[in-house]
Amino acid sequence: MRYARYALAAALLVAPVVAQDVQPTNDAPNPYTTVKDYFKLPEGRSWGSTSAVDIDKDGKSIWIAERCGQNSCLDRATGKIMDVPTVMKFDASGKLVKSFAAGMLIFPHGIHVDRDGNVWVTDGQDDAPLPQRGAGAGRAEAGAEGGRGRGAAPSGPIGPRPGATKGNQVFKFSPDGKVLLTLGKPGGAAAPDYFYQPNDVVTAPNGDIFVGEGHGAGNNRILKFDKTGKFIKEWGKLGTGPGEFDQPHALAFDSQGRLFVGDRNNNRVQVFDQDGKFITEYKQFSRPSGIFIKGDTLYVADSESESVSRNHDGWKRGIRWGSIKTGKIEGFIPDPETKTRAEGFSGTSAAEGVAVDNAGNIYGAEVGPKAAKKYVKK
Repeated sequence: MRYARYALAAALLVAPVVAQDVQPTNDAPNPYTTVKDYFKLPEGRSWGSTSAVDIDKDGKSIWIAERCGQNSCLDRATGKIMDVPTVMKFDASGKLVKSFAAGMLIFPHGIHVDRDGNVWVTDGQDDAPLPQRGAGAGRAEAGAEGGRGRGAAPSGPIGPRPGATKGNQVFKFSPDGKVLLTLGKPGGAAAPDYFYQPNDVVTAPNGDIFVGEGHGAGNNRILKFDKTGKFIKEWGKLGTGPGEFDQPHALAFDSQGRLFVGDRNNNRVQVFDQDGKFITEYKQFSRPSGIFIKGDTLYVADSESESVSRNHDGWKRGIRWGSIKTGKIEGFIPDPETKTRAEGFSGTSAAEGVAVDNAGNIYGAEVGPKAAKKYVKK
């Protein structure tokens, strides 16, 4: 009887989130201001596209992975990866204090710092030759940001493309840049192997590893491994129902050990237990390119509403945050670029990745503007 009462109470707590109002949430207050040029890159180097940002285990240093001053580190003319360190650590003053992974990553997309300070990065693109003009009709170019329209058939391959020899892997680095573990076959692999377009990675308190796969083409699933990299299980497929995905773009754990998945093309954040059982979803945080959880607050970066092929009309781009318990949106940093697709603007804008340090400062990693921003309270 006591268990039944607890179960009923838990159900009542979840119900308000499931039965949520999904009208645009654009009017929350913005108590933050932008710090310009906070991160100092080496002389002669400029920011490339970046969606990967996380906080070091010290709570104040920032890890960022960027794409060699462009939107890819692959020189397609030579087929070689540029010899540029893509994974960088900045101290609390914005000074670069560590960098590594030169010549390793084609398209660094997701980043995660685990409890031991190790740095995990997903490489979401491969080095396969691009199809000749017209030959790849209907294929989503690997690494392209954005997504297909609702209900469309998967475009592109679900495994390695002809000629792919590098990329589509997940790497675990020590804080000094030593490769400790590699997941996936170089160039990618078809299901039930992995990966093709891994988006993000996160580790559970017991060391289990979770990877979100599917960036506009092919598989839409979550893969679970043990701490040694041994495959445990997977769940998900293309769709709009509970436990289905259309671009599982970002991952995060809350303090209860629940897995939050930014299901971008479905304009929602889904919540699961660590066995893949659906718990609830949040739609009021808009279209999630990046997610971050601190305490009971969920931060969501929306970089695509009203700008990509599926518009999510009425929703402004920017960073929203609010309570996991109540589902209420508490703040919003709007994208300074306000134009929509209807006004001729297309593509990603504002932050794709988001992270928050122990002092409450917010960091945004931007693909379209090619920047990394810091936001401090006014």
